[in-house]
Amino acid sequence: MNWLKHQASWPHATHSSFHNVRPHRWHVQDMGEGPLMLLLHGAGASTQSFRALMPLLAASHRVLAVDLPGHGFTVSGARSRASLDCIAEDMRALLRHIGVRPKVIVGHSAGAAVATRMALDMHTPPDALIAINGAFEMFDGMAGWLFPMMAKMLSLNPLTGMIFSVTAGNEARVRKLLQSTGSEVDAEGIRLYHALISDRSHVEGTLSMMAQWRLERLLRDLPKVPCPTLLLTGENDGAVPPSVSEAAAARIPTATHITYANRGHLLHEEDPETVADRILSFLADNKKGSQATA
Repeated sequence: MNWLKHQASWPHATHSSFHNVRPHRWHVQDMGEGPLMLLLHGAGASTQSFRALMPLLAASHRVLAVDLPGHGFTVSGARSRASLDCIAEDMRALLRHIGVRPKVIVGHSAGAAVATRMALDMHTPPDALIAINGAFEMFDGMAGWLFPMMAKMLSLNPLTGMIFSVTAGNEARVRKLLQSTGSEVDAEGIRLYHALISDRSHVEGTLSMMAQWRLERLLRDLPKVPCPTLLLTGENDGAVPPSVSEAAAARIPTATHITYANRGHLLHEEDPETVADRILSFLADNKKGSQATA
């Protein structure tokens, strides 16, 4: 996406910076002071997904929100590095470049899978992991190979991103797409998703990620997650059923799973105050628990 075109109307643009860390040019938003919290959005979104949640968390934390490779304003320098493992590895390289280590990693949907992979692979794991409607399940049956194959074929066609962005790029269709996730998003949210879906490079980046997405190793490693984990789900999620987080929570040793009624896949956009309160109370409770056992 063209930063100069969107900068004036993009949420928290004054907190944005760009970092060249091979192979990507990363868009990062940095807000607040205190223990470092990393926010990772899902496939097809960007930092705009955290526009309301980020300031609430930044009242007590330094919060970094990052556009995943090929998404939003992060320019992918290697299409072949859009897999879960590669994204997690490249994200760790970005953090080393900035000179920070997150105390807390928060991920939404596919971003929750990236967050979990990072927590597993970091030499010093975070103090806590938060997954909002985490995408911890492969497609079943035929879709398990058909969907990634379709995405791979689409991503290899240089016209796909342009065609999709043109045909999907009107606000009525974007509103319908968002409603299919079980969430009601405000007018500002629809405008921002419209900008994303209308952008060819963003669509191509999302398709590349879909084409390379594999979760087998992550699912095997869930019992090894090294930190307290909070899984938040919306009861009406039309993209990732709450049962997925329930199953993941059963395999993560220190997991807590909470489901919210009348909320969908974009829970953190629908009700950022409730999500922020739950995250902060979870962190406070775990801090008290660690102090009590010290």
